Amino acid sequence: MEHPGRKAFVSAIVFLGALVILVPFYMILVNSFKGIRESALFGMGLPSTWNFDNYKEVFDKGNIMRGFKNSFLISGLVVVCVTLFASMAAFVIQRRDDRFMRSTYLLFIMGLIVPVSIVPTIRLMGELHIRGTYFSLIMYYTAVLLPFAVFLLVGFMKQIPRELDEAALLEGCGYFRLYWRIILPLLVTVLITVTIVVMVSVWNDFFGPFYLMTDSTKWTIVLQIFNFVSLYNTNWGIVFAFMVIVISPDPARVLAAAALHYRRFDGGLGQGLTNTGGKNDGWTSARRIDERGWRHAQGSRGRRREMDTARTHSAYPMGTLRSYAGGRSGGRPGRLRACA
Repeated sequence: MEHPGRKAFVSAIVFLGALVILVPFYMILVNSFKGIRESALFGMGLPSTWNFDNYKEVFDKGNIMRGFKNSFLISGLVVVCVTLFASMAAFVIQRRDDRFMRSTYLLFIMGLIVPVSIVPTIRLMGELHIRGTYFSLIMYYTAVLLPFAVFLLVGFMKQIPRELDEAALLEGCGYFRLYWRIILPLLVTVLITVTIVVMVSVWNDFFGPFYLMTDSTKWTIVLQIFNFVSLYNTNWGIVFAFMVIVISPDPARVLAAAALHYRRFDGGLGQGLTNTGGKNDGWTSARRIDERGWRHAQGSRGRRREMDTARTHSAYPMGTLRSYAGGRSGGRPGRLRACA
């Protein structure tokens, strides 16, 4: 039994850590309402006069709507590319356990360690005549964030039993349909995490658009800060107001994703995919069959067929595999609708 004093101590440490993290956000928010002289002091106190004109000037002169449009376009396309390509790569790497796939997986792991070389990247994009385009920036972010997504998805995909693949292939399901109709819906839980990480990373990145985007009309929202910063005179109140607007979508996106999918995060793989629990949890039933029943089915061919039938039907409540009545006697299962 956990001691109540220890729990209170840990809670206090976590609360103090949260306060330390929130201090810079508090300073930015408070100084965004100060005038040019008072904001230049970077103080933590409340403004003597609340100046709301800083936000008005940001929207009037900052091209902020164009920056939001570019950021949403680039972030959204990068999320689509990373989630799609990473899930495909993870599916092949995890299911084909040979030397070539293990070497490929190690190359992806190296992508997490080796830093990005911006000068060769700029030269390559110049030779391909794509520098300064949306396509170049999208491919750059996809290449940088793909190793992390593959690493996360490969580890998660190990929890999905291969019996689902075998049952689908026996029913005539092709490999692409197996991936698209069966495996991909089971990855929704981890794909939500990948989406949040990729979206926040692309949205807040400064150096990628700064080096690779030569056209100012295609700048992301972060680069629009140059509209308010000069060499000799900078109104830090306007700069802080701009920073508040830029970082405001980050917590909103995270909270929205957590509110919509909190059951997927908290309930585990099976409960997150079915939104059910207890006796109707197909994943628990399948795991119970794997651990207890399959051992007794090795001695008899008929018993093995019954266990295959139970294993297949136990997967149906997960929302991915559905059956319909086969209309045959002998207790044979119907075809998998995902492969029909």
